[in-house]
Amino acid sequence: MDLDRSQNSDRETIESILRDAGLRPTRQRMALGRLLFAGDDRHITAELLHAEVTSEGEHVSLATVYNTLHQFRRAGLLREIAIESNKTYFDTNTSNHNHFLIEPDGELMDIQSDCISIDGLPEPPEGMRISHIDVVVRLVRED
Repeated sequence: MDLDRSQNSDRETIESILRDAGLRPTRQRMALGRLLFAGDDRHITAELLHAEVTSEGEHVSLATVYNTLHQFRRAGLLREIAIESNKTYFDTNTSNHNHFLIEPDGELMDIQSDCISIDGLPEPPEGMRISHIDVVVRLVRED
């Protein structure tokens, strides 16, 4: 019985997160939102999220996963981190922070924003301001 209450509570929480972001809680958004927001912060690719949702028996296409992740990003629920032209991660931690990338594993780890200092940035063009700077520090394992 506690499990049912917990699942209902998670459902209500995810529904509230989506509605507060101006998104309608469709079946697909709820399924993906539960995987993204019901636990700790995480870094995930569309392909990994698709594999997770599929393994739970949900029928969601990879295109729908991509579209939903981009909707969540536009709504401010996720940050998008482009590592390579063909490798993008989505981060549930939307605070200002940077990342370590462990190569070749592809694992991302958070770096707190106050751990990196960037001096000497050029002034932005007139009418523009710097919104944030994304730093990805690439690591390799020592032999």
